Amino acid sequence: MTMHRVGRDITVLADSLEVPGIGFLPVNAFVLHAEQPVVVDTGLGLPDRNFLESLGSVVDPADVRWIWLTHPDRDHTGGLFALLEAAPRARVVTTYIGAGIMSTERPLPLDRVFLLNPGQSLDVGDRTLTAFRPPLFDSPATVGFYDDRARACFSSDCFGAPMPSEDLAQGDDAGALVPEQLRAAQLLWATVDSPWVHAVDVDRFLATVRPLREMDPETVLGTHLPPATGLAPRMVDTISGAPGADPFFGPDQAALERMLAGFEPGGPAPGPVPAPEDMPAGTPAPGAPT
Repeated sequence: MTMHRVGRDITVLADSLEVPGIGFLPVNAFVLHAEQPVVVDTGLGLPDRNFLESLGSVVDPADVRWIWLTHPDRDHTGGLFALLEAAPRARVVTTYIGAGIMSTERPLPLDRVFLLNPGQSLDVGDRTLTAFRPPLFDSPATVGFYDDRARACFSSDCFGAPMPSEDLAQGDDAGALVPEQLRAAQLLWATVDSPWVHAVDVDRFLATVRPLREMDPETVLGTHLPPATGLAPRMVDTISGAPGADPFFGPDQAALERMLAGFEPGGPAPGPVPAPEDMPAGTPAPGAPT
């Protein structure tokens, strides 16, 4: 995990996962250094990660007042319960659905929960955080927020983009990719993470994108995207095209067996799984029905 400072008020705790055939997926958490410090998501729950230790190099966990979970998937909640123990004054900001989903694994102490819906706001002392539903999401409990003081939009999974290397995935600038690379990576992620986008009424979908244009954030901070400063208008244009992007189909069983054979001693070297944007127009993605 690497750390990046964004402006005066935000620290990015940057991690990543390699996804064969797709790239290196950023997995970020954040610390908002407000008067009442806010931790946004709590990282991966893998055995070799220690979110609390990494967080402690940025802020004393005992000082944390709010833990904003953008949604309860495991790449957002890995260090949650360890942080709740280390931060006795902290409350978990989530939705009714989010609290219910998390409680199927381990009950949340309800006196530590703060339920907040899109359109509502949270006062953290020196600024107001306004909750909103991002236009792209993979969980019904997803709630991002806009920080009116830092002019930063915390967008959860929306705007995600697999990166071609671990260094870029854990880097400090989504603009390190040339515009067309970033656009292709974001459209790929949109089809992977929000496959429902191909079945929506396009006009109604674009109506959900419009508030982001009006928000006009200086910086976009997403779980699966390096920090993006000055890129919001272009990225909003990109996700506006998600309904028309090629659907994603992952490798099927035959492709998996070929990959596994490549790991065996003396087995053939596995070939790369092409990403959809690298294939000729009209070619099914790996594993797509033909």
